[in-house]
Amino acid sequence: MNRSLVQAILSGGELDFEREWNSLSISLRNIHTKNASTLSFEELYRNAYKLVLKKKGESLYNKVKEFEQDWLAHEVRPQILEELPPSLLAAYNGAHLTVNEKRVAGERLLRSLKSAWEDHNLTMNMTTDVLMYMDRVYCSDNRKPSIFTASMGQFRDHVLRASLPEHGSLTLAALLYKVILDQIQMDRDGDIINTALLRSCAYMLEGLYETEDEQEQNKLYITSFEPEFLAASAEYYRSEGSSMVARGDASNFCKQALQAAMNEQDRCRSTLSTLTAPKIRAVVETELVKKNLPEMISQESTGVKHMLDNDRLPDLEMVYELSSWVDPRKEELKKAVQKRIVEQGEDINSTAKNASDAPSEKPSKTDADKGDETTKAAPEKPINQQTAAAIKWVDDVLQLKDKYDQVLENAFKSDQGLQTGFTRSFSDFINGFERSSEYLSLFFDENMKKGIKGKTETEVDMLLDKGITLLRYISDKDMFERYYKKHLSRRLLMKRSISMDAERQMISKMKMEVGNTFTQRIEAMFRDMSISEDLTASYKKRMRDLDGVDSQKADLDVNVLTATMWPLDAMGPLGRDGEKKPTCIFPPGIDRIRQSFEKFYLDKHSGRQLTWQGNMGTADLRAYFSEMKGKKTRDLNVSTYCMVILLLFNDLPPGNHLSYEEIQARTNIPDNELMRNLQSLAVAPKTRILVKEPMSKDVKKDDKFYFNEKFTSQFQRIKVGVVASGNKVENVDERQQTEQRVDEERGHAIEAAIVRTMKQRKELKHQQLITEVIQQLAARFSPDVNLLKKKIESLIEREYLERVGDIDRPAYRYMA
Repeated sequence: MNRSLVQAILSGGELDFEREWNSLSISLRNIHTKNASTLSFEELYRNAYKLVLKKKGESLYNKVKEFEQDWLAHEVRPQILEELPPSLLAAYNGAHLTVNEKRVAGERLLRSLKSAWEDHNLTMNMTTDVLMYMDRVYCSDNRKPSIFTASMGQFRDHVLRASLPEHGSLTLAALLYKVILDQIQMDRDGDIINTALLRSCAYMLEGLYETEDEQEQNKLYITSFEPEFLAASAEYYRSEGSSMVARGDASNFCKQALQAAMNEQDRCRSTLSTLTAPKIRAVVETELVKKNLPEMISQESTGVKHMLDNDRLPDLEMVYELSSWVDPRKEELKKAVQKRIVEQGEDINSTAKNASDAPSEKPSKTDADKGDETTKAAPEKPINQQTAAAIKWVDDVLQLKDKYDQVLENAFKSDQGLQTGFTRSFSDFINGFERSSEYLSLFFDENMKKGIKGKTETEVDMLLDKGITLLRYISDKDMFERYYKKHLSRRLLMKRSISMDAERQMISKMKMEVGNTFTQRIEAMFRDMSISEDLTASYKKRMRDLDGVDSQKADLDVNVLTATMWPLDAMGPLGRDGEKKPTCIFPPGIDRIRQSFEKFYLDKHSGRQLTWQGNMGTADLRAYFSEMKGKKTRDLNVSTYCMVILLLFNDLPPGNHLSYEEIQARTNIPDNELMRNLQSLAVAPKTRILVKEPMSKDVKKDDKFYFNEKFTSQFQRIKVGVVASGNKVENVDERQQTEQRVDEERGHAIEAAIVRTMKQRKELKHQQLITEVIQQLAARFSPDVNLLKKKIESLIEREYLERVGDIDRPAYRYMA
């Protein structure tokens, strides 16, 4: 409006408010009755403007509110009530209606309210345009809600919340909420509903507020409808969850729970309001998932155990997703999977234990007469079965590990918490099996001898990595180291390893996994082998350089082993009762060569001592058999002890014999070794170089032995395997000896760790010392606390430490 018009209005006389309002109210009624086509909104605006300008804004504001209240109470509300189906009121009071009757009656109310709300919004927008100046000036200056806001509150109070005639305190709002909840229930039950109509009514509730300041949290939708919706939904999902649990199908439970959550989210987007989405999700998670998932997980026939056993990865993925909703740590799921891993692991352990404890099948005479296609002795078969059981244990554990790696990656999204739980479970059952270290070492041994033959470099690398994976789980790594060194020593000395590159690759992987300390002695074994090659070459050159006076007919290859680095005790230097083995008496010709090398070695390394291990070597002999057809000589590959035994028969006239006692006296070979080697030479069907009287599968001290002139073989080179030689599963006595030696080594390691810690810290409390020593040794083994305490007392007695402080809170001081 221009300045001259304002001045004209101000200069005019007194304004007749009633006359102006009557005119304006008629126009407002025309707007509400949709008869506003003839109205001049500019003129209406000017009239309202004049009233506000003449200080009649309050009167105008109140009159408009009264008009709207009257309109809503006497025009809008009666029209809604007129269309209200009686059946709807009856249903509210408990009468039964069919689904179709509920839908039709409910939709009539929804349409009526939707129409009234849209009309009210439309007319109030037009009214607001007319009263724009009043809103901007009067309402703003007097902190009054805009006329649009005030009229929304009137719709709330005089339409939705006004009591219905003859129905006490019942309101349209209560009916509306009941209808919406019924329609949603129909939707959940699979019936078709008018989602657009419901969305319009939800939008109406979002547009109404409890107070005139119109804050988000005061929306009628949030304060009135949503609590009823969430409460009804909670009750529904409680009941639904109980039904699902009663059916006992964990897979279907997961599918339906996930589908329910998805449906509720879709319902919020298309039917209700996105404001409810996180809240209804929480209801589903709490009432349906959280309260029932643990029971579904533990279901014996369909739960997680069943899913794992039958590789139901999609089902496990659903369980994981549901678990992540209600528990970030997935404790119930983790507990169930860990339990199953341990159960399956213990089954593997039991199978392996039963196989190792099973009595060996004794071969019949017929079997012995038949012989076998290998050159090894027949009694070795049961031992091979035990070794095969050891390899199978490792293979089974690796298969189980592969299975759960797939589960973790494909179903559990490589969850770190679950991975930690898996690792703990594998560690529990692996370390619960007393032979795990030995069996894992045998697995490496078998593969290093023949398992990697024909494999590519990548395949070899994968195989070694699998073994290292199991090594990671073993807590007593010192026990594994002992077995690995024992088996490695045989591979190196007997030249049974297929690939030295693979051997070194294995050591490198071990170093990366468990550190340098673990591999130091093993690396020293390889250095000894390398140095021995150079030493043997140097000795042979020395012999060739002589004028033939000291040259030898026999060829000698020597491996000089550092006693502290090689597991000589594990390889058999001690007898059954732990006594030192007697020195073998070598034949004169062989003994001259031995003395020659010893002189050569000690000239280069004065102060050292060589101890010859007759049980560790091999020899190649050429034997003459007079009754052999064709070529009468054969090359024999035998153990050193077998060579010593066979050379005794060189000076024996044909047809003469040597008794067991004579052989033992002339060779000084220990009884257990002598029996094994004689079995190889006189009992094994394919390698009977000697004849035993009386013939039986066992060697006894009263047996007699003849050279077998009638021996025949189609092979030029014959390998005579020693009975029970090579790497095998330890028997009970051997196991006890190994554990005893490991315990002794652990005692020394504990003492060294205590001294090392106290030397650095000078003074420590008892518990701190225990903790630090355990941490230092944890990479190799789990120290026994009682043993640790005994070692502390021993060091105090030997004056390495002294006790300080009182008895209740002991501490120790290092004594330099």
